[in-house]
Parts: sequence; structure tokens; C-alpha cells
Amino acid sequence: MMQNEGRLSIIRRQRLPVIEQYLLRAASLRSTTVPLVSVVTSTRKVHLPSSIQPLIAAVARWSYCEPDVLPPDVGFVEPLLRRRLSSLAKMSLGVAYSCAHDVPDLRIVYASRHGELARTTMMLESLASGEDLSPTQFSMSVLNASAGLFSILRKNTAPATAISAGCASFGYGLLEACLQQLENPGQSVLYVYADEPVPEVYGTTGLPGSNAHAVGLLLTPKAETRIACAIAAHDDGASDEAQSRAFLRCLDAGQATWSEAGKRWSWMLCS
Repeated sequence: MMQNEGRLSIIRRQRLPVIEQYLLRAASLRSTTVPLVSVVTSTRKVHLPSSIQPLIAAVARWSYCEPDVLPPDVGFVEPLLRRRLSSLAKMSLGVAYSCAHDVPDLRIVYASRHGELARTTMMLESLASGEDLSPTQFSMSVLNASAGLFSILRKNTAPATAISAGCASFGYGLLEACLQQLENPGQSVLYVYADEPVPEVYGTTGLPGSNAHAVGLLLTPKAETRIACAIAAHDDGASDEAQSRAFLRCLDAGQATWSEAGKRWSWMLCS
């Protein structure tokens, strides 16, 4: 998983994610006079125009969880399953329930930079010790585990998407959620981003604010809070904070930017 940093890897039930179709459409508009941004998707590498028309995230509700400050409330999960949840799954389900506990039939987009790496590492250590792997542990270690659990708990049969895209996982996940909202205007979209520090064996990312946290957003077409989301080529140096933290600053201050090598992400309240 650590070796795949920078790739946009995607798990979806039905077809290619909307974001990949959008990136490919954007690539078809490029000209030789416009700087390009390279993005590796699940199936191919595409080159984007230096700027893309902003997408609007219509946010009806949002939730934030930092378990080191306040443990997530997962009382809605039955005790037997609750004991099997990782810390990542608990905060993911906590913000998901806070945003969408009363919303039936909604699409889910889940994003995480490292996913269930702590559980996966524990499984690898068990293998190295000659121990058998638990099927339950394995099933809970995949990237879309939390999205699947929430769908099962809420008896939700709508499509779910899971995205990991390195340090920009939050941004690409939000773009996917916005595009799904545009594609299906009559259906709400729940977006959840969650991440936690990698196990010590992998070292550290060195980013401030990279402690465990989760963000949940409920997107509905009639929401009053509307955030313009844009990405453009830029020569800024890489930001020294987690991308999700920058987005939270937008919710508080009205606008925020975040940069990685060659790209600048920006969010701005437009109502």
C-alpha cells in the first residue's frame, strides 16, 4: 500500500468512477498552449488542462471526529460487530451516522490515504509468525470496508465508491462525490474521509495534523452551504498540513488552498 502512493486506486461496485470519466473528458479539451497536470487513474494516465471548471459541493450537513479528543459514537452498531471495528472504522462510521442517520438510499463515497493499514500490518505480522489469518480480519482490512459496513447497517443498496490517492485522497474523494451528485441530482451523496498515522514500522509522514481524524459531508442539491472546489497547475511548494485540515479551514474561514507538487487545490464558500 505504501508503494502505491500517488496512484488513484478505486474500488466500485458497478463501473468506472465518475471522477475518471470527468478527468478523461477534461483531457480531451487540452490544447498545446495550456500547461498540463498528469494524473494516474485506476486504468490509465491522463493529462489535464492546467485549470478545470470548479465543481460545487452542496453541503447539507458535516461532521468531524478526532478520537484523541472525543471518541466516536458508534452506539448504533450492535455490540458483537462493534468489538471487531478498528479505530479507523469507528470514526468513519461515527461521522457517517452523524451526517446521514435519517437519509435513506444515498450513494456513499469513502476516501482514505492509508486505509486499514494498521489492520493489514497486523495480518502481515501474523503471517510472518506462521499464524493463520482470520477471514473476519481479512474482510475488514479492505479499503471499502467501512462504506460496506455502513451500507449493511442502514440497509442501503445504492452504489458505494472507495478512493485512495496518496496525500490528495481527500480532494479526489470530494471531487468524486460532487460528480456523483451532478450525475444523480435526485439522490443524496454521503462523503466520508478518514485516516490515521501509519504504524511505526513504516516511519512517519512528517505532516502536522496527520493524527487520526475523520470528516463526513452530506451532499444534497438544495443545500444552502455551497463550496466551489477547484484544482489547477501551480508552482507552489507542497503544503505542510493534511489536505482534509485545509478543507476544514474553508468551512471555518470561507476559503482555503492546499498544494502538492505541481497542483493547487482551492475551496471557497459561494453562499
